[in-house]
Amino acid sequence: MDEDNKGEIVREALQDTLRTHSVRTHSGRTHSGTCLGKTEDSPATNSVCSEMESGDELGCRINAGVDSGERGESSNGCSSGEGNSPSKCSDGSGHREMVNLSTLEDSDLGRQGKTGEDSKRNKAELGRTFQTAVSSHDWALAESLIPLADTQRLNDALCIALDSIWFLSTQQELAGVTRLIEKLIRMGARDFTRAALRTSFLASCVSACRSRTMSLADTVTLMAQRLRERLQECNGDEVLKAEAAAKVQRFTEWALKCIGSHSRGQGSGDRVMHSSAIEIQLQLSAFKTFLDLAGDRLTGKDFTEAFDAACFPLTLFSSAIDPGWASGIAASAMQGLLGMLVEGGADNVNQCFLEAARFGSTELVRILLQIAQRNSLDVDVDLALGFASHYKKIGTMECLVEEGNAVAFLGPLMRAAERGCLQVVQWFVERGCRDMELCLALTAAASSSKVEIANYLLPHVPHHVLSTLSVEIIKAAGERSGGSLKGVAFLLQADFLSNPEATYQTANTIAKSEDEAVTSELRTFLQEYWSEEAFLRGRQFGQNHYLNVMRVIMRGMSPLFLQDLPNQLQVAIAYLPLYKECTDASGVLLSQWLRGQLVEAAWRLSSGFFRSQEQVLSCSKEDLVGILESNLPSFLLSNFC
Repeated sequence: MDEDNKGEIVREALQDTLRTHSVRTHSGRTHSGTCLGKTEDSPATNSVCSEMESGDELGCRINAGVDSGERGESSNGCSSGEGNSPSKCSDGSGHREMVNLSTLEDSDLGRQGKTGEDSKRNKAELGRTFQTAVSSHDWALAESLIPLADTQRLNDALCIALDSIWFLSTQQELAGVTRLIEKLIRMGARDFTRAALRTSFLASCVSACRSRTMSLADTVTLMAQRLRERLQECNGDEVLKAEAAAKVQRFTEWALKCIGSHSRGQGSGDRVMHSSAIEIQLQLSAFKTFLDLAGDRLTGKDFTEAFDAACFPLTLFSSAIDPGWASGIAASAMQGLLGMLVEGGADNVNQCFLEAARFGSTELVRILLQIAQRNSLDVDVDLALGFASHYKKIGTMECLVEEGNAVAFLGPLMRAAERGCLQVVQWFVERGCRDMELCLALTAAASSSKVEIANYLLPHVPHHVLSTLSVEIIKAAGERSGGSLKGVAFLLQADFLSNPEATYQTANTIAKSEDEAVTSELRTFLQEYWSEEAFLRGRQFGQNHYLNVMRVIMRGMSPLFLQDLPNQLQVAIAYLPLYKECTDASGVLLSQWLRGQLVEAAWRLSSGFFRSQEQVLSCSKEDLVGILESNLPSFLLSNFC
């Protein structure tokens, strides 16, 4: 498989990861989330802080090492040394020391006579030194390195400088990084798209990590696990899906190791620092300055993809974020960032909103609702409710109803009933559903043979609705049954009309109906077991059975001399199988076929207790089984308890 085809399959797998498979979206662009594309890893280096490049329809592509595989170097981040050595970041404590910053002071990277290998080493050294200067807020040193950089190094440096804004804490630091960014742009840095996408992704990871004290390693693992779960739902080559998941894990490691590097630089070890409201305002001010400097060199597409990049980590981080995070200080940077991206032209708020609902990222859903309301944007809360309910994200469902005013319960409720998801069905019922919604959900559960769901819903459907639509409910349940009529049998056995005569009559009406809407399977099933004709056949079968038993007892040649056995044993020989079949049948009603046999048996065994057969016919299932049971030996009955 060539690289183009392989890359296309990976793109499709990642797009499928963020595409719904059960709920159809409205017309328009299908949200593909922040799809992460091709990654080129350097065979000679192991850059920790990888580059983020602008992409095509995939949204954003995060490339490790900025094509370092081709250049043989690492240009940014907490870069490694030569070869495959681990990163060397200065944290002022027990960590390994950074390379000597003074080694580049007198370097002339453009000097003639340098070999290509030496030039690459010097460029890599320049990138590492610039990164260290920025991380330690040594703005003067960072600015002094700018004249030594070529165009690619300037673009890399712009990304590094912009990344540092999410760790600012003072006005002096704001002034320093702003001056640095201005000088980089003045000297020729022009890759605004990559810088915006990369810093948006990083800012999202920073905000998520600020939601609580957590292990960065655990956070990477969590995010990768969530993506693998989604990839499992996609069709495609398992190897390619595994590669895609591994790439996303590397992308996340890039961001979180950068966070760890800045945290160690500020003496906080492996914990993500906490920012005050004033510090977050400084950080947002720096990002606004960058947008102003970029001007119209950032297009609407760039803002849209940056919005994707910012939402993607929060979507996968969902279960690691504290409830209420969206209303706290930690989320204010994210709110400000996304707000500025929308003002710049991002048009994918609804797509990211739907994806957040699908993943159950309640806090991101809450933020996007606020942004949509603040900017008068439309977000499809009802469709989002469908996504959340499909994946059983109860917390997100509550947010969508209470804060987003979602009211379209019918579709999600019916799908939950069809799938047999009792937790979601119960949630909708407790929130309050209309009578017809409950009736349709009951029908959906019966058609899918989800007896547990139907049993839960049946008492909640008003009797007058069931009475009015009884025939249609059974017909619809049979029509959509897919061959299994367990749900239909449950409704009849449960006496869904709370009136045995009415329930039997409904079944008989459909059995005799010539309506084309009645499937042949349903009609045959009702004719054989639930029609008046089935009852008559059952009685006739019972009469014949009684005559055959009497012939065996009176005229049989068995050496056991059955006529000499106690009456209860004779009854057991004749009716124990019928008794077992009736007691095994669930519900309060027997099928007409069984009822006919049981009526005949009860009439024969009642010994004149009933004055007429009409009295037997009016008996309930419990009464008829009780008559049969009273004539059986107790030692046999204990085996059926």
